Amino acid sequence: MTAPVVAFFAVLVLCTSFIAGVFGMAGGMILMGGLLLILPVANAMVLHGITQLASNGWRAVLWRAHVRWRIVLRYAAGLLASAGLFSLVSFVPDQRLVFVFLGLVPFIPFLVPDRHVPRATARGGAESCGFICTSMQFVSGVSGPTLDLYFVNTDIGRRSIVATKACCQVVTHIAKIVYFGAVLTATEAEGLSMTVVAVAIAAAITGTTLARPVLERLSDHGFRNYTRYIIMAIGIVYLVKGASGYL
Repeated sequence: MTAPVVAFFAVLVLCTSFIAGVFGMAGGMILMGGLLLILPVANAMVLHGITQLASNGWRAVLWRAHVRWRIVLRYAAGLLASAGLFSLVSFVPDQRLVFVFLGLVPFIPFLVPDRHVPRATARGGAESCGFICTSMQFVSGVSGPTLDLYFVNTDIGRRSIVATKACCQVVTHIAKIVYFGAVLTATEAEGLSMTVVAVAIAAAITGTTLARPVLERLSDHGFRNYTRYIIMAIGIVYLVKGASGYL
């Protein structure tokens, strides 16, 4: 990456990590779209995974007292099933398909009847969440809105939602880094220099740290309402972008 591109990347990571730190999602969607503008899909997936791993990992550390570890472990079981299935086919989506799925992701809560979604706290809920969200990560790079669907109508408060989802995202991004890292050629991997990785981690941690006092002041009602509007607006932009590529 050139110096201007690295600067753009740093600002992008800082802003998206701040957004994700406040709402527990949306930041990853914006970051994925930005990375696809400057990198091939596999590279974007790996760098997105590294950045989001740092962001979610630091968020999990900041809110560790509120993590529901049983849910995280059950989520990981579903993740392993999905990763095993995808490893058999070595599927890598093209940029147009990634944008289409990025655009569709926010609308999944409206396409799937609420009564058919098992909660993360219910039997089988966390496991199915891990399988579906990991599969979506391998196709679009994000799964935040779908992950939120499993938590939104539970009796878990906003701090535990953010903390537990952060841990679930940590294990998912690790799986994504391993999966797409395995399909990168030596030449493609060279584009992900240690400087870029260091910038990604530093910016992600900074943005996540700055978000904490904002989340503390946000009410549970505002937390859920703002999240819905933000991801729907982003989804429409991505859906148009992806669909236009097929025309």
